Amino acid sequence: MSHAKSKLTPSGRLLLVRRVLEDGWPPAHAAAMAGVSRQTVHKWVRRFRDEGLEGLEDRSSRAHRCPHRTDARVEAAVLEMRSSIRRGPHRIAGRLHLSPSTIHAILARHGVSKLSRLDRTTGQPIRVGPVVRYERARPGELIHVDVKKIGRVPEGGGWRVHGRAAANGMDKKRVPIGYDYLHVAIDDHSRYAYVEILANEKGDTCAEFLERTKAHFASLGVEIEGVMTDNAKNYTLSKLFRAALGSPPHDPSLPTPDQRKSGALQPHPRGRVGLRTGIFVQPGTIQRPRGVPLRLQLGTDTFRHWQSPAGEQASVNNQPGNYI
Repeated sequence: MSHAKSKLTPSGRLLLVRRVLEDGWPPAHAAAMAGVSRQTVHKWVRRFRDEGLEGLEDRSSRAHRCPHRTDARVEAAVLEMRSSIRRGPHRIAGRLHLSPSTIHAILARHGVSKLSRLDRTTGQPIRVGPVVRYERARPGELIHVDVKKIGRVPEGGGWRVHGRAAANGMDKKRVPIGYDYLHVAIDDHSRYAYVEILANEKGDTCAEFLERTKAHFASLGVEIEGVMTDNAKNYTLSKLFRAALGSPPHDPSLPTPDQRKSGALQPHPRGRVGLRTGIFVQPGTIQRPRGVPLRLQLGTDTFRHWQSPAGEQASVNNQPGNYI
């Protein structure tokens, strides 16, 4: 990209070259009209003759070689220590007797300047570059359905508030308060999520949740074409859930019954969608009454309705940053 004070852009350079080569302008006259020197005119004419249109594009001002660059063996030592001790540039610089800025430059050059890009167990680089995940082409083409089982928090808070010691000293014979079940449906294209907190995860409950999910997506102008679940029996053995699906013909891109039984087909770990595992409750908050369903809609800003040329109201726009 040209800098703010640049007098010539790629299109301006092409106009300058055409004035000289096609219109026969003298280089000095063309330079005066463009507000540049004659040397600049000759430079762009020469590049156009040698490289064509590509020669008129912006180039990096970075040097082709750097004699003072850190030796490759030193860089290897820095990367090895980063992987072994998993510490920042200042810690590594103290052990290798190098400048912290040099250490940071080496780590950034190799894409490991952030500790989050290293595996916590092995120290090997992960997630270098853009995250690769699968994604369906349009909203409603595939909906991921799952259940998250979460233990209820006792009134006054649990061990996260009072500590492990206080929790271990409580009465062991207290009445269990049970679990809440988060039924989640996430659109594969937009990562739009529809969530309900229900009393159990039985097949009839899952079937009713699916019916409400279809109605909710339909109210947004999206028709559900396919549903993907895990191998849980409340999905695979429930006749009510299969009836809610409508027994559609098998989609080759979806798991077959044999694949579900063997677990052979699973989404890529990086591309897996769902709720984050950390769900926290503020101390002293009162939970909803037992047995009363709670409905949540997450990521509503990802939906954008528009009119297609054929007059059909469609769909969901996949916006980065709105993923669940």
